[in-house]
Amino acid sequence: MNFKYLKYEAADGVLVLTLNRPEHLNAQTAESCAELITAFDYADQDDEVKALIVTGAGKAFCAGADLSAAANAGSFLDRFTGKAGKVDHRDEGGMVALRIYDMKKPVIAAINGAAVGFGATLTLPMDIRIASSKAKMGFVFARRGIGLDACATWFLPRLVGMGVASEWVYSGRVFSAQEAYEKGLVTGLVEPEDLITRAKQIALEITDNASSIAVALCRQMMWKMLGADHPMEAHILESKYLNWLYGQPDAHEGVMSFLEKRPPKFPMNVSRDMPAFYPWWNPRKYRQ
Repeated sequence: MNFKYLKYEAADGVLVLTLNRPEHLNAQTAESCAELITAFDYADQDDEVKALIVTGAGKAFCAGADLSAAANAGSFLDRFTGKAGKVDHRDEGGMVALRIYDMKKPVIAAINGAAVGFGATLTLPMDIRIASSKAKMGFVFARRGIGLDACATWFLPRLVGMGVASEWVYSGRVFSAQEAYEKGLVTGLVEPEDLITRAKQIALEITDNASSIAVALCRQMMWKMLGADHPMEAHILESKYLNWLYGQPDAHEGVMSFLEKRPPKFPMNVSRDMPAFYPWWNPRKYRQ
């Protein structure tokens, strides 16, 4: 796939998406957000892609929204120059986050450098976050007189708890990758030169050993159950999808490969073999 602001490189079942505006520290524009959504659409439909890695070109992961007038004419800067208040406005970052939230494939953030503003919130709907030991993060919105984007008011407290989220968001301070690791926002710290290698190791553990159908169902179960009001909801749904999975070729292959002490070769694909009850949730429509 060819994009203007994004590198799309797939090999061995792993897609690496690289934010590619290094001269602008990979800052967000409406066009770059649209490219991200398109890339996630392609990846979800491509059965050769089993897992995704998102990283940044150059020294930054993403420096947030691009505040330069040239990059945002007719979009972001309009909201600072007297054209705010359009009733049909939607947060572009939120649209990206919602697309990631509905992915069938796991998404790994490889945070190679500064990840502030949208650069930080972009990672929240991803499944696994690892960071370079030199990276920094920050939810700097309050220091710009604006609020969180990319559905972060939903994601961030669920990931790190209200206390940590509140301190980071209200202060707007930039913090180290070490602090992000200690507070549970990232699950691994590596030296900068080892970041992509480690991300690919994690991805290949998934792609080489796990059923893409099982991963897709578990991924959506875990995200969607964050909003359930009782574990009974999980029990009901788990009972339903387990009953379906037990009779499928991937379950047979999983058992036989274990008994025969060999790597599995799962035959099912998410593009055509998801259960009839998927998705089990009612898609949410945007409304004011």
